[in-house]
Amino acid sequence: MGTSQSSRGPGGGVPMVPPWTPDLPPDPAADGSPDDDGGDGTAPPPAAPPAPTAPGTRFQRAKLALGRFAQSGSRGDLRRALGTYVSNGYGGSRMATRRAGGTVATAGVFGSTLAAIAAGGGPLDRAVLDADPSVRAIISAIVDAVRSVDGTLDAEAERASIDSALSEVLNQYPDADLLLLDDEQRAFAVERFVANDVYRRFELDLGKVIVDKAPNNITASQRLKEAGDYVRQCVAASFQKLRSAGRTLIGQDIVSIVSAAIEATYHVFEEYLQ
Repeated sequence: MGTSQSSRGPGGGVPMVPPWTPDLPPDPAADGSPDDDGGDGTAPPPAAPPAPTAPGTRFQRAKLALGRFAQSGSRGDLRRALGTYVSNGYGGSRMATRRAGGTVATAGVFGSTLAAIAAGGGPLDRAVLDADPSVRAIISAIVDAVRSVDGTLDAEAERASIDSALSEVLNQYPDADLLLLDDEQRAFAVERFVANDVYRRFELDLGKVIVDKAPNNITASQRLKEAGDYVRQCVAASFQKLRSAGRTLIGQDIVSIVSAAIEATYHVFEEYLQ
């Protein structure tokens, strides 16, 4: 799904994080303590403070760099665009990660839904799938079960990211059964969803710049693909580092790991400006 042509991205004078965005979960790896839920006598973590209002020029530097990338394909310009996108557009990696709260929450629902389906339960209507057991019908049913339509661009992007992730599972594991995914396949699906959705957030915010500044439509499509591939590779690298540290999407707290991977990715983008 391409969203850049229908969205000019957020402007100034609005909260950097919309009020409907879910709060990020506490990260148990941050201080080595378990999640606080009140059950051990401790208070739950306080709600995140309201996000600051974005300045009118929040994406100006990112747009300039991205416009040069659209024309030349320079990887350096793309990196500068990503760096200023996080640093100036969202005030840093932590606030940008808060903006991705919907991605984090949906990743958790996605993982738990796939696990429930594989265990023979879950929210799918098996009678409907018996009538149409095609891969397309199964993917559509899972998308509907994980992320409902609510009229927001966030929901549209997340649904498309789930769809893409499930298709990528079948490319990576040709013999996979989407109704019986094992731990490794489910972890792959969640990771690919996150990578796709992080890019789609960037595309919603700034993709129109590439469309407008590229010399022609063919080049615009090529630049969008190049930017998407690069962002997805960065997200994958963040997940790989977490796996190397013993944090995997198998049998652990998916939302905390996803949040950590997204923040690590945005931190890398910020470092491009140093």
